[in-house]
Formats: sequence, structure tokens, C-alpha cells
Amino acid sequence: MHDAQSFLQNLALVFCVAALTTVVFHRLKQPIVFGYLLAGVIVGPHLSVPLVADEAMVRTLSELGVILLMFSLGLEFRLRRVFSVAGTSGLAALAETSVMLGLGFITGQALGWTTIESLFTGAMVAISSTTIIAKAFAERGVGGRVREAAFGILIVEDMIAILLVAILTALATSGAVSAGMIGRTSLRLATFLAVLIGTGSLVVPRLMRMVVRAGQSEMTLVASVGICFAGALAALAFGYSVALGAFIAGSLVAESGETKAIERLIEPVRDLFLAIFFVSVGMLIDPRAIADHWAAVVALTLVVVGGKIVAVTAGAFLTGNGLRTSLQVGMSLAQIGEFSFIIASVGTSAGAIRPQLYSIAIAVSAVTTLTTPWLIRAAGPLASSLDRNLPKPIQTFVALYGSWIERMRESPQATGGRARIRRLIRLLALDAVLLAFLIIGVALEMDRFTGVLHSLLGWPDRLTRVLIIAASVVTATPLVIGLVGMCWRLAMALAVRAMPTARIGAVDFARAPREALVVTLQAAILLAIIAPLTAVTQPFLRGVPIGVAVIVTILVLAVSFWRAARDLHGHARAGAEVIASALAHQTNEFPIQPDPSHSMETVNEVLPGLGGPASVVVAPTSPVAGRTLSQVNLRGLTGATVLCIFRPSTGGQRMLLPTGHEQLHGGDVLALAGSQDAISAARAMLG
Repeated sequence: MHDAQSFLQNLALVFCVAALTTVVFHRLKQPIVFGYLLAGVIVGPHLSVPLVADEAMVRTLSELGVILLMFSLGLEFRLRRVFSVAGTSGLAALAETSVMLGLGFITGQALGWTTIESLFTGAMVAISSTTIIAKAFAERGVGGRVREAAFGILIVEDMIAILLVAILTALATSGAVSAGMIGRTSLRLATFLAVLIGTGSLVVPRLMRMVVRAGQSEMTLVASVGICFAGALAALAFGYSVALGAFIAGSLVAESGETKAIERLIEPVRDLFLAIFFVSVGMLIDPRAIADHWAAVVALTLVVVGGKIVAVTAGAFLTGNGLRTSLQVGMSLAQIGEFSFIIASVGTSAGAIRPQLYSIAIAVSAVTTLTTPWLIRAAGPLASSLDRNLPKPIQTFVALYGSWIERMRESPQATGGRARIRRLIRLLALDAVLLAFLIIGVALEMDRFTGVLHSLLGWPDRLTRVLIIAASVVTATPLVIGLVGMCWRLAMALAVRAMPTARIGAVDFARAPREALVVTLQAAILLAIIAPLTAVTQPFLRGVPIGVAVIVTILVLAVSFWRAARDLHGHARAGAEVIASALAHQTNEFPIQPDPSHSMETVNEVLPGLGGPASVVVAPTSPVAGRTLSQVNLRGLTGATVLCIFRPSTGGQRMLLPTGHEQLHGGDVLALAGSQDAISAARAMLG
């Protein structure tokens, strides 16, 4: 226990140095989180500076910052909201962590590390830092859909991290992991969450409403902090992260409906201890360790930044977010943090990995923490540049895909259709599990099978191994074929919810967009299965180029997607012609004030899949009048695409699927396609 003088001395040292460094970085117009990290380096044990704080004490205080931060995030995510994003964010998080586990393992093997060290490396680079992202978002004022999608993924990531810590702990201590152990760990986590949420939802909201009605701010603050630490303590008592318990506590308090009053009281206390958290991270940065292992630090930093940007962006887009939002989320999550430290410490304390890996994890976390604010800042311009340089068929697809997913979610589903989708998902899961068991089983028992066959038949070991592998491939082929076929059937079952098939004998106008949606969903489902399957089986297949098979699969899917995108572009051009005719007819009917929205009602019935096209009139006083579409960057900023421009002022000139060089005039009527959010944002921008 620290005595009062020592405690006060360390606290004064940390806050005074942090105050100076943050003022400097604020004057330099840089994120003040850099100032906290620099303060940690200054008061840490790794520099020859006569200002050294007690690392254990600072780390203890920093835990309070993490707990209060997660509680504040929980206040923003009511339980119903958490459950609503769990489906989409859960799929994106599962795919992203699987990809990063595989990339981390491959990088560890390339650096010459052992199999178990490579496994720990994959786990260390898989989980992003909620604390760092929350601070960066607060400084940059990031909110809305980007914030919601990012924290939805982070919530699921934290749960995956808890499962990874449990599995790696068992692996480090016993050297083996069983399916039964993983099942028991998952069941125990689900039971804990069910009990905590179920019990808390009956007590906490009522209690907080009663406390807030008393009108005493002090009492509200004390009650909120008490519930926060009670939730963290409950999680810790059952062997889980205090961050998870604090987040659930915040979500339960949010159910009271008194979030704004509580947030206002918690915020100053949270920021105080959060500053100490970042100082504690800075104290772990050892410049000598970075210099000694610079190659590993650079390699893993590139894996974290590049891998997470690509994996998170792809996952967020495929689950229904626009390109701009998805890229912003991907570039926000390109770092590692507190869970990486925990995973590294588990391996180090058990002797499963070398102590140098802990220093490398700290260094990678520090570097990616420094790059995060700049990546967030660069996400918007990069998204606009990427959108402008995409091929036209891909631009059309990107603009319409979000509206298809939106319609798929909103459309009513018959009981039979829901049962069919659930059955296909169960069969997919069964095939994937059987395939994983087959691959792992053959890899583990190869030597035993070879010895048995050699003793029975007397064949050479190399020939015996080839025969075993051939028999395994023959056995796995029906599973692979069935898995691909069920992916297509599941994709079709989902796609018809957005664009139903035509009656027998009728022309299927929705064929092109439905085909594009089916190909994309099939690719997404297949990749969502391949990513975790590869991550699980890769450690058992050393020397086997499993990555080549994944790359070949992606290339085949890319070719199918490109063909579907070109057909979709032709469909969109045909739709633009129909819309232009409708706009011309309406304008001739009402020449003074064109309001063509009524004539657009039947366009989606004639040519479905265009996202419920809407028309917007560019006001003569609009700031976009006189600027080109490229200068306005409408699709890059809102996600809506312009199908056609109708210009009454020049006798009804029509521009179908206009390029970025087309100039907008006051009075132009734009037919837009995209999701409801994209159309709303475009209306606000053009008005």
C-alpha cells in the first residue's frame, strides 16, 4: 500500500508533466493524447530523466479511467441498441478478428517465431483499443453512423478478446486446447452476461430513476459511479475484463432514460482518470526495445494498420454501411491497445512466449496509437478520392448496395422463409465445423496414420503421406461443394427479400441487381466462413500454402462480381432513361414549378433495385449551383449517386449516368439512387 506522501508525490508528478506536454501539443495543433503518451515516456523508467513515477500506482489509477470510459460508452448504447447492432457488427468483427489472427500468425512464422508465439502474435494484433478510439473520436468530434458502427464492432471484439484470453491461458499452461474447453468457456461467458443483464435490468433502471428524481447531483454521481464499479467488480470476480462489466453497467443505467444528466456528471471524473491511463501507456514505451526489435515492430505495425483498414472496411461495407462510413470505421480501428497487453502478459507469465514479445506489443500499440488520429483525419478525403477513381460499374454498385441491404432488413419475412434461412445457416455451420475437424485431425494424426500404413503395407513414408492427403481431399470435397452450394442458396434466400422474383412467364426486371446482390452476399458468406476456418486451421498446416487457396477463391469471386456489376450498370442506364422520360412528362405537365416526385412512384416497380429513386430540384440559390459533380463530390460525401440530370432550362436536356465533369445549374432536376440516409443527406446538400 502506498503511503500518503508517496501517493501525492506521484500524482503531482504525473499531472504536472501531463499538463505541460498537453499544452505543447495543443499549441502545435496535434491531438493531446500525444501529450499524455510523451508525459508517460518522461516519467517512465526507460529514460534517464530524474522524474520517475511509481508504475504500479499509476497503472492502478489508470484502471479507473478504463472503467469509467467503458461506463460512459455504455450510457450511449442502450441494451436494445446493443442487440440491434450485434448482428451486423458481430459478423464484421468476427471476420476482421479472424483475418487479423491469420495475418498475425503468418507474420510471426515469417519472423522465425515458434508456433505458440505466432498464435499469441495473431491474438495481440486482432483486437483494437476502445479507449484510444473513444479519446480520438472525442477530440475529432466524430459521431453519427461512424461512431455507432465502430463501437458496435468494438463491443463484439471485446467479447472475442475475452474468449481468446481464456483459450490462450489454457494453451499456455497445458499446451493444448480442446473443443470442449472452448465450448465451456463460451457457455460460461453467455451465462454470465445473461445473469448480469437479466438481474440488472430489473433493478438498475428503477433505482437510477428514483435517485435522479431526488434532484441531488451529488447523489446521482455517487450512485452512478457505485453501479459502474459494482459491474466491473462482478466481471472481475468471474474472471472477465472490468471493461466488459463497466460497459454492461452503463447500458443498464441508460435504460433509466436519464442518460444526459448522468453523462454530464460523469464526464469530468472520467477525463481525469483517462488522462492517467494514457500516461500509464506511455510509461510502458521503451525506446531501446523499439530499436532492438525494429524489424518486428515495423512488420506488425504494417500488418495492424493495413490489415485492419482492409478487413474492417470490407466487413462494415458488406454488412450495409456506405463506402465512406466503412472506410472511416476501418481507418479508426487500425490500432491495438489494452487487450494486447493482457494477451502478451498471459503468454509471458506462463513462459509460453519470450519477454521481448511484450515489449514489441507495447511498441506496436504506441506507434498505432500515434497514427490513429491522423488516419481518422485522412479517412474522409481518402474515401472521396477512392470513390472518384472506382470504375463506373463499381461506383453504381457501391451506391445501390446499401439500399438493397436496407430493404432486405425492412421487408417482412414469412415464417417458412425464416425457417429456411435458419436451416441453411445451421447446415453451413455444421459443414464448416466438420471441415475444420477433418483438417486438424489429419494434420495432428499424420505421423500415426503414416506409421500404421507403413507397418501394414510396407510402402514408403512419402507415398503413404500422399495417399492420406489424397483420401482427405476426396473426403473434404463433398463438404466444400455443399458449403459453396449452401452459400449460394442462403444468398438467394436473402436477396429475394430485397428484390422478389417475377411471376412465372413475366419479365424479371430485377434480374441484374438481384444477381449482383446474390454474388456479393455469396462472397460475403463464403469469406465469413473461410476467414475463421483459415485462422483455426493455419497453425496445424505449417508449410501448406493455404493462403494461395484463399487468394484463388477471392479471384474467382471477383470475376463473378465484375460481370454482375457490369450487368447492373446497364440496368441502371435503362432505369435512368425511364426516369428521364418520367421527369420530362412531369415537367411538361407542370412547367412553372416542376415537382416530379409523384411520377417517380412507379419507376421502382418497372425497374426495381435502384434504391427507390428520388428526385431533387437544385435550388437557384444552392451553393452547388455552378459547380461540377466532381467538385460537389455528392456520392463521396453522401453515398447517393446521380442516375440522370434533367434540365428544363435548356428545353429538357437529359444527361444519363452523368460523369463528374457535368456542371449543375439552378433548376436542374436530379434523379438520385441510394439508401434512405444517403438520399436524405443529398437533399440537405443540394437544397
